[in-house]
Amino acid sequence: MFPVIYSDEFLLHDTGDFHPEKTGRLTAIRSALKSAPWAAQLDWRLPTPVETRSPLPFVEAIHDRAYINQVRLLANRGGGFIDGETVVSPRSYEVAMLAVNAWIDGVDLAIASGEPNFVLARPPGHHAVADEGMGFCLFSNAAIAAYYALEKGLDRVCILDWDVHHGNGTQALVETNPNIRFCSLHESPQYPRTGHSGERGFYENVLNLPMASGSTIEDYQPLFEQKVVPFLSDFQPDLLIVSAGYDANHADPLAGISLKPEDYRLLTEYCLSVTRRIVFGLEGGYDLDALGRSVVETIGACLNS
Repeated sequence: MFPVIYSDEFLLHDTGDFHPEKTGRLTAIRSALKSAPWAAQLDWRLPTPVETRSPLPFVEAIHDRAYINQVRLLANRGGGFIDGETVVSPRSYEVAMLAVNAWIDGVDLAIASGEPNFVLARPPGHHAVADEGMGFCLFSNAAIAAYYALEKGLDRVCILDWDVHHGNGTQALVETNPNIRFCSLHESPQYPRTGHSGERGFYENVLNLPMASGSTIEDYQPLFEQKVVPFLSDFQPDLLIVSAGYDANHADPLAGISLKPEDYRLLTEYCLSVTRRIVFGLEGGYDLDALGRSVVETIGACLNS
């Protein structure tokens, strides 16, 4: 059985029907998974409720308390905007906290089983920095999960971000820790216009691979084989966290990379060659059909490997 961590409460982060990061993203993925030929092999799990385990200490470990309070107060006042595109609705603070719990649950599951799982949660997180949310993101889920894994006793954690946009928040929050390696493949130039190839982190623990617009799997494959997999494998990680954004699809309206949904099967297989102890967590992806099909390919690769 393959664990998928999901709750309908993630639909309560209401950005509006016309916002790219909308509730329909999750319903499209859920529908695609339930229609997959191996749907009976999915183990749908609810995240740990925030009443049972408060994620606040894990969030406060990397985010400024003033920023956390800003999100909470904005939600309590009925919602608003962190910036021109990052929405907070009345339930967004508690939903974002539940999403943190889901990513933490993914870490616990991967450690216990030695097998991959998928965190189907929102809002996304890889653009959120210590004191500011941006790019649809409120709290930095992947970075929080990495630090949590280290607190659980793991020695080395890798984060791979294959979202089409650079995970500027994740990099900023982990590049000072020698026990975490961060690798990102992202379209350049593209929002947020960070992630230059010369950035190596404080301990040679960052690898940024900017991709030209129009890049296809033929461009990604040699980079995975010659750079990504060696960079991750040489670290001998106890856990791999994948910021699994699917907006590098050709059909996606917010970017210009030309991957196909089936290409994510190959990218997932490269990850599995590094370790089977993987947490895949949803980031971007805004064409609903391509998004659902891509997640199916990711989980299908895990089930068939």
